[in-house]
Amino acid sequence: MAKHVFLTGPPGIGKTTLIQKATEVLKSSGVPIDGFYTEEVRESGRRIGFDVITLSGRRGTLSRLGSDSSTARHEYRVGQYIVDLVSFEHLVLPVLRNVDLGSDTGKKVYVIDEVGKMELFSRSFIQAVRQTLTASGTTILGTIPIPKGKPLGLVEEIRSRKDVKVFNEYIWPLN
Repeated sequence: MAKHVFLTGPPGIGKTTLIQKATEVLKSSGVPIDGFYTEEVRESGRRIGFDVITLSGRRGTLSRLGSDSSTARHEYRVGQYIVDLVSFEHLVLPVLRNVDLGSDTGKKVYVIDEVGKMELFSRSFIQAVRQTLTASGTTILGTIPIPKGKPLGLVEEIRSRKDVKVFNEYIWPLN
């Protein structure tokens, strides 16, 4: 039986929206829940990047549009976006480090939206996700990208776990 649930599908299909709706239902039912989701940042109708928002409401930068002339200090890039690893880790790692590795008494759901290229620049994030996957008292509700190009190690690891169920975009209604 699956302990963790991940959604996958192309960008814009509604993975984050579904995660947010499920989070609200779980919260209103009294289920202990923590984690984060990503949100597009738009300016004048144009996507300029992504923010990370914790379930407690803290917000920080995940990425912003960069230019080819950007300085070398911006070493983490996905396409045209520069990843702000410091901001991402500052917000997300404390949330995931609250995982109780000891027992089932502290059962909790962790929202991890998303385990994708930008997030995987962080070795500490990779370690924290692995720890959360193996902690006895945790369930993950998360998102992963569809396979495209070079496989992402942790994403493939998640897909192949016996305690993970991955639902693709064809499973839930689009509206």
